[in-house]
Amino acid sequence: MSNYVQRFLLENLDIRGAVVHLDSVWQQMLSGRNYPQPVTQLLGEMSAVTLLLGENLKQAGRLTVQMNGSGPVSMLVIDCNDSLHIRGMVKCAQNIEAQPLPDLLGHGQLLLTLDMPSMRESYQSIVPLDGDNIAELFEHYFKQSEQLPSRLFLITTNTAIFGLLLQKLPAADQQDPDGWTRAEALAATVHDQSLFDLTAEEILTRLFYEETIRIFDAQTIQYGCEENPARIYAMLHALGREEVYSILQEFGEVVVSDDICNREYRLDALAIDIIFCEANPTIH
Repeated sequence: MSNYVQRFLLENLDIRGAVVHLDSVWQQMLSGRNYPQPVTQLLGEMSAVTLLLGENLKQAGRLTVQMNGSGPVSMLVIDCNDSLHIRGMVKCAQNIEAQPLPDLLGHGQLLLTLDMPSMRESYQSIVPLDGDNIAELFEHYFKQSEQLPSRLFLITTNTAIFGLLLQKLPAADQQDPDGWTRAEALAATVHDQSLFDLTAEEILTRLFYEETIRIFDAQTIQYGCEENPARIYAMLHALGREEVYSILQEFGEVVVSDDICNREYRLDALAIDIIFCEANPTIH
């Protein structure tokens, strides 16, 4: 299993880029979800882009990507921390056919939120829904936010995700006037699932076989959905003893859903008693 982001530089062309690959982490994200295929593709492509953005976090922090809309996909949420621990979910209709991104979302928006302990408040950026798919949307976003022409090539299956980002640095035309056009054309041949079994070095060497490639150390990606009962206890304390016990009396248990991790916490009367006695309960 191979889950990583790996940066590279085409040295003689002054073009930088990154490869992102997920398999076991992606399978964990999809486990028990049963999304329609267009939704699986949307979540996979957005996960790849989120990791490419999150890989740039140079200090402790968390990047959250949220899409909201009035279409068949009403909400998508992905978050990723500086250690590249990722998790995500989608709320959507049960039967969705393949269609352009604007039709999937309807009247919607895409919001990036960056939280860091060093910041007084979160930084938010609205990404214009300018494009028929995720690659086009973020190519426009990178060009506006980083002032760099960018190309994204994204592949999603039910078992793996692959993404390739290219960005044209300011001196590229001086290095080689045809370099960017050539690199784009070579990168466009990447849509081959056999590449999933190769390392980043093997992929890049095959694609850019005539170029000098500097490949940087890979960063490992992990699934970010560890159980966190303490967060559940704190939430119930904040809700208050009276409210929690009224729920317990009505339903016989308190059920807390963690949608982004596709998990339920079920607490019986004994567990609730222990929580409000500030002991350490066992929950299921």
